[in-house]
Amino acid sequence: MRQSVAASTDQLAEAVAGPEAETVVVHVQLRPRRGSTRRCLAELAALAAVHPEVGFAVSGLGKDERVVRVTVGVELGPREAIARFSPQAQAAYAFVSDLFTVLYDHMPVYAAEPRAAERAAAAVLMGADDDAAPLPAPRRPQAGERVLAS
Repeated sequence: MRQSVAASTDQLAEAVAGPEAETVVVHVQLRPRRGSTRRCLAELAALAAVHPEVGFAVSGLGKDERVVRVTVGVELGPREAIARFSPQAQAAYAFVSDLFTVLYDHMPVYAAEPRAAERAAAAVLMGADDDAAPLPAPRRPQAGERVLAS
């Protein structure tokens, strides 16, 4: 799992070159019951082995009385390349699709950017002193990108 995150660091550095090349990250939250958290993480690691070309990381970690919330940030690639359905974007979409099908028992849902406390908990879980760079901070939508609620 760390290998794909480390590999995506170089891609991330290239993608931050300009505003039209900003990297897009989608967050999927897995909600395993407390007793199955380790199994969920093991299944996530196995899924990572099937998709070694996809950059992702556990970007948030939280809990409530019944479930643990494991937020996975998946790097889709540069915004411009996503619109052209680049090979990187296709691979990321396949990974996200597998998150929903393979890890179905862990109740995956699309999620918002994890809060600071959830990011800190994930950093502790994943080992903050690793070589792997964290996922980029959320980008504020530009005026033309906002979708107004009706």
